[in-house]
Amino acid sequence: MGGTPQPDRRGAVGNNRGAVTGSRREQILDAAADLFARKGFHGVPIDEIGAAVGITGPALYRHFAGKEAILAEMLVGISEQLLAGAQAQLGEDDGGSADPADPADPADPATQDPHHRAGLGPARATAVLIALVDRHIEFALDHPALITIQLRDLDALPAQDLATVRRLQRAYVGIWADLIRAARGGPPARTDDPYEATAMAHAAFGLLNSTPHSARLGPAATARLLHRMALRALLAPDPPVPD
Repeated sequence: MGGTPQPDRRGAVGNNRGAVTGSRREQILDAAADLFARKGFHGVPIDEIGAAVGITGPALYRHFAGKEAILAEMLVGISEQLLAGAQAQLGEDDGGSADPADPADPADPATQDPHHRAGLGPARATAVLIALVDRHIEFALDHPALITIQLRDLDALPAQDLATVRRLQRAYVGIWADLIRAARGGPPARTDDPYEATAMAHAAFGLLNSTPHSARLGPAATARLLHRMALRALLAPDPPVPD
């Protein structure tokens, strides 16, 4: 390897440029996130991103290959962060034995997901799911600009990065869906259908990702509200169907 820093797969300069470059990269990502959220990815020229951090547009190419590389680092990064957090939470809370009152029934389709096979019954699954709800709320409150960009500009990603984000998102949704099925593994809130559990997970994300529209309520009040609403939606028994 020569002395020239090697770009990573999204065009960012390698770490051997030191802490100053790392700090500048973070500044660029923060500035670009604010601009993309306010104006849209296609409405922000590269020179405007550079000006926001006090460098010229061409100088920005020392850190990223272009706007697409900046967007990719943002959106692949948040997908990796959310999935890693969910996997860590599951690992932390999935080491105990099955709930004594809820042994897994191998004949029951609701016990065939991997978390049930690991001994994750309704009580433990509920605890993990609550932790994931709170973790997602914290992320959404801390990064409303990234939520906006994810919802609006995802399709602007290069094909390879878009495929990576989709793969990471499927894994994240899968963990939630498995936990929903396990948490609702018995009466009165039973959910056996994996497609229904997946739809419930997506609906919960729609609620939790509403933080860009909640600025007037304040972070603490928003967190309490979203926590309460999400858990009622995910864990409460279904209302009776009218005759």
